Amino acid sequence: RAVFYRRGRTRNDGKFIMVFPGSLNWHQGIDIAIRALGRIKDEAPNAEFHIYGDGPTVPALKALIESLGLNGRVKMMGGRGIGEMAQIMENADLGVVPKRNDLFGDEAFSTKILEFMIMGLPVVVSSTKIDRFYFSDSVVKFFRAGDDADLADAMLAMIRNPEARNRMAQNALEFAAKYDWESNKDKYLNIVNLLTASAGAT
Repeated sequence: RAVFYRRGRTRNDGKFIMVFPGSLNWHQGIDIAIRALGRIKDEAPNAEFHIYGDGPTVPALKALIESLGLNGRVKMMGGRGIGEMAQIMENADLGVVPKRNDLFGDEAFSTKILEFMIMGLPVVVSSTKIDRFYFSDSVVKFFRAGDDADLADAMLAMIRNPEARNRMAQNALEFAAKYDWESNKDKYLNIVNLLTASAGAT
């Protein structure tokens, strides 16, 4: 909360900015999101996808952007400090978490989803086992994992419906508040105290 808190939006350029921050590895599914935007680029001419981070898939992602004619619509923004990233999230319009449902992605919880929520950003999320366990359709917009056509439909639905975005963002903000440190530290510390208590202690 010292980093991820709302400072107030400052961007007002008429664009619809979708963002992904994180490591650029194959399991993150960034190529799926790029292909999804390629499907709707004419139906959503003001939409852009900004990718923050670095990793081994950068050359392949740049080649994909070029091949789909998405230069200027998909932007590789490089890495950012965590404080700056929080502000970038707040000034975006939609968070995108397109990870694949492989052995890692299907079980690995993505903390960036909660960060998006805290910053008041609605999120489109891959329908993985772990995310279906924790989240509902009222707090995130799910799409079929690995399916760029279904992700394209989800993106377009969110772009076209600001009321749904606002409602989801508010639901998500309330959801995230239930799981932050202030709401859960006593439970956690009590567990630690119980596990570290001397034998026979209550």
